[in-house]
Amino acid sequence: MTLDRRAVLAALSLLPFATRAQAAWPSRPVRMVVAYPPGGVSDAVARALGDKLSPALGQPVVIENRAGASGSIGVDAVAKATDGHTFGFAAISPLALNPHLGKSPFDPVKDIVPVVSVMYSPVLLLATSALAAPTFQEMLAAARARPGSVRWATSGPASLGHLMLEQLKSAAKVDIAHIPYKGGGQQITDALSGQFEVLSVNTGPAITAHVKAGKLRPLAVGAPTRLEAFPNVPTLGELGFAPANLTSLFGLLAPAGTPAAVVERLNAEVNKALATPDLRARLVGSDNVPTGGTAADFARQIAQESQNNARIIQAANIKAE
Repeated sequence: MTLDRRAVLAALSLLPFATRAQAAWPSRPVRMVVAYPPGGVSDAVARALGDKLSPALGQPVVIENRAGASGSIGVDAVAKATDGHTFGFAAISPLALNPHLGKSPFDPVKDIVPVVSVMYSPVLLLATSALAAPTFQEMLAAARARPGSVRWATSGPASLGHLMLEQLKSAAKVDIAHIPYKGGGQQITDALSGQFEVLSVNTGPAITAHVKAGKLRPLAVGAPTRLEAFPNVPTLGELGFAPANLTSLFGLLAPAGTPAAVVERLNAEVNKALATPDLRARLVGSDNVPTGGTAADFARQIAQESQNNARIIQAANIKAE
């Protein structure tokens, strides 16, 4: 062994373990488990993110769709992964909502490590042709005047839209009928034919197209700020209903036991990717909002939403199907 080689090895031995582990990972292709079916907005975002991460990590990022149980099946696959090269892309509801309904096959605190938030998907409150009231406040006035006459469709019991509805009913002291659907497809079809007055749904290109065509009318949005696509639509926070101002937060998750250096590496690379103009444009173009931040920030957001959801579910006595 030459003197130069000994010097290099000696220098490496002085590096912190986390730095050396980070440099060594990944040693083979990385699997990203997407907790939703192919073809949707979240799947498209995950694939765009994977395309950014592959050259940064020096290994292919292989997308695997594991949909079902409101995201819990995919997150459970991440929780049970032991290969050291698996992480997941999902909304935080499998961690912060589903466990309060007795639907979780994993421990959301002990089995999963939050890596980084990627985006939030705002929730639009839309009027159908069945609602004569032109504004959110007038919709509430109609509901007060004729209790139960305003019907609000969601993607199902204990969904984010259902939690939003229960928060609004409690704060505004109104009786609005809940119309639960099993997913969003039939909900949108019935909305377009005016089968109910309002619906809550995540934003996306298809929804935006219906709004622009005049088939659905936005009353309010659940989001930290107004959306670029709908600058004249107020948030529920602006309207005085901050507890109902809910969004779907998405991010990267890793199995418990993932080395801190690997979490830090992934976090750093995702934050870099989110700063690139093309990925930001991809997110904004699908009516989602890029986030990013530290792993600790993401963990705090999940914990806070879990606490809020537990309170809402208990107060409204919400039960899963």
